[in-house]
Amino acid sequence: MNGETVMTCIDAAHAALVANTDEIAQLDQQIGDGDHIFNLLRGMEALVTARVQIEAAAFGPALDLAAMKILSTVGGSSGPLFFSLLNGMGKASANETLDIGALARIFAAGVDAVGQRGKTGEGSKTMMDVLIPVARRFEELAAAGASAGDVLAALPRTAETSMLATRDMLATKGRASFLGERSRGHIDPGARSSQLMIAAVCARLAQSS
Repeated sequence: MNGETVMTCIDAAHAALVANTDEIAQLDQQIGDGDHIFNLLRGMEALVTARVQIEAAAFGPALDLAAMKILSTVGGSSGPLFFSLLNGMGKASANETLDIGALARIFAAGVDAVGQRGKTGEGSKTMMDVLIPVARRFEELAAAGASAGDVLAALPRTAETSMLATRDMLATKGRASFLGERSRGHIDPGARSSQLMIAAVCARLAQSS
């Protein structure tokens, strides 16, 4: 795995966000300020312009490059949070042999960095309600000796179940928290965008492996 793999994942995530822009925007308009998807797309488009540099780098440095590009181009809360995810993964990849166990640890480190940055965890009706269960399932599968194919099939299912569970949650972070009980009954847009990107990345990697 190297910078080309990182760019393959970025391309898959970007395509998924573009295809579902209207849906995510509508979710965000219901409980947020409506700019979540557009901030993400701005960041993805910036990453596409950095394709040559990212593809030329090793795995960890490619994640670092992507993290810095996101931080410098994405506004709102999404920029620092996705920077933390990529930066945390980049740092954790140092001196790792990139097998399934290592990749699970690397992803978990990125998710942990997001939690520290956002000062939140599960049950807050945020992207963390997808990222944490997926990271946990990834580590469980790795510990059980699951194949790459099994991992790539299982993680999207975990992401979808976790995303759907945000519908009945009470928002405790971000703009949605001001709605109180009215935040229930709506899927969190950050959870939806995270779920879509995880599913798209897993599908693309399964196709190319």
